[in-house]
Amino acid sequence: MSPHPPTPAGLWPVPDPVPEPIRVLVVDDHALFRRGLVSVLGDEKDIDVVGEAGDGQEAVRLAGELHPDVVLMDVMMPHSSGIDACQEIRDSVPRTRFIMLTMSDEESDLFDALKAGANGYLLKEIGVDGIAGAVRSIAGGHSFVNPSMATRLIGEFAELAKQESRAAPVSVPNLTPRETEVLRLLAHSLNNREIGSRLFITENTVKNHVRNVLEKLQVHSRTEAAIYAVRADLT
Repeated sequence: MSPHPPTPAGLWPVPDPVPEPIRVLVVDDHALFRRGLVSVLGDEKDIDVVGEAGDGQEAVRLAGELHPDVVLMDVMMPHSSGIDACQEIRDSVPRTRFIMLTMSDEESDLFDALKAGANGYLLKEIGVDGIAGAVRSIAGGHSFVNPSMATRLIGEFAELAKQESRAAPVSVPNLTPRETEVLRLLAHSLNNREIGSRLFITENTVKNHVRNVLEKLQVHSRTEAAIYAVRADLT
């Protein structure tokens, strides 16, 4: 007698599919810090460190071979900077997402990283224990910038927008009224849950609106969308 009775349809129950682990490439020229990242992420059941590199050139080569889901990469490295490597990898492996790690809190470095296609920008002070959560968030389609950096960046662009008031206004694509509301709240650094609470909609609905806003604005991250909102005087 079979230990598992068949289903009414005469078929064995089909188990829920197990999600594939997030494939991560770790890139940092400081070997001790890099090994720390590899060790911490390696302890996570849903994360698989598929490779590590010590400079930007090696990162580009390995990304082309391994096709990681997320590249966790230092900004300043020898031979090729993390920002240059990010741009090259984006061109060859478009589905890969990027978290830039840095000691620098210069707005110019952040803006260069965003232009290169980075989805996350973290100061190394976050500590290795916070990295796994950032990897999951970025792999899930979100974007993240250190709150202190995001606030300073948006504030700086708001000031520039005032100074350039004589310039031609930034045109806004054909956003729906709801998408415009979501964009306006993004510019105030609200997360999806907070936006949903303000607009009385679910968090999943907010995610859909954010995705549509990013596509219509042709930007890569929430921070870029927030900057767009400031320049378009939607705040």
